[in-house]
Amino acid sequence: MPKLYEYFGLIVMFYANEHDPVHVHGKSQGRESRAEIVVINGIVTEVRYSTVAGKAPFGLA
Repeated sequence: MPKLYEYFGLIVMFYANEHDPVHVHGKSQGRESRAEIVVINGIVTEVRYSTVAGKAPFGLA
């Protein structure tokens, strides 16, 4: 799972072989959330945020 980005303790990782749809995980200070990226005809149409089992989620504003 390649690390895409790290900034002030926030790590964004890409899980290529986990499951569809394409998504990334964000981790920081023992918390973790997932963002699914919905692409239609090459255009990002939606980003869906969800929790990760067994991990406290990020607070999303």
